[in-house]
Amino acid sequence: MRLSLLLFALSIGLASPAAAQIYSWRDTDGKLVLSDRPRAGQAQLSVYAVPGTSSVRATTPLAPSTRSTQYDASINEHSRNIGVSADLVRAVIQVESAFNPSAVSVKGAMGLMQLMPDTAQELGVTNPFDPHENIRGGVTYLRRLLTRYDDKVELALAAYNAGMGNVAKYGDVPPFKETQNYVRKITGATPAAPPNAIYKWMEVVNGKPLTRYSNRPPPTGAYEIVGSRR
Repeated sequence: MRLSLLLFALSIGLASPAAAQIYSWRDTDGKLVLSDRPRAGQAQLSVYAVPGTSSVRATTPLAPSTRSTQYDASINEHSRNIGVSADLVRAVIQVESAFNPSAVSVKGAMGLMQLMPDTAQELGVTNPFDPHENIRGGVTYLRRLLTRYDDKVELALAAYNAGMGNVAKYGDVPPFKETQNYVRKITGATPAAPPNAIYKWMEVVNGKPLTRYSNRPPPTGAYEIVGSRR
């Protein structure tokens, strides 16, 4: 059973230290608590450093190219608004179409993120060959899959390639060579988060920017992996 995490908010000032200490402990209900201060009278605490400018990104950026950089604005906008790693989106586009907005597969998938006609229609994509529309639709669909599979990237990618029915049938990445190679190519460009990862993101609460930390990524929006629990 997963234990819920109590999120601790830290206000962001004009400057931030290079690193901060984050303390964790279990409360009386067994829930994990994160704080920037040790709990008074608590004998056992787990402590780890949260770096500042040297924080680790959730994914490894792909090498820039002329083809990919011309779509960066759309990728970054939709990834931020919908809540998917921009680097994951770039990796998907690279494998799906090699950044060719006019690509059409033998099965009829279209555009940068190779949307099938029914999927494009469901997502409100009227012109799948328009890069901005196609990326919005593809990122929206990818977010749905990530949510469905509890942010398990391999399963979401397998469903993107082979369909949710096949993932349900096998209960894992289907034993199809094409799908397994597809997942391997993309996850090779976007490595999985380390075990016990600590995620960091920003929220605006009552008009004030706050930093959130959790052992799970936020449901929407961009985030960073800044450390791991010991």
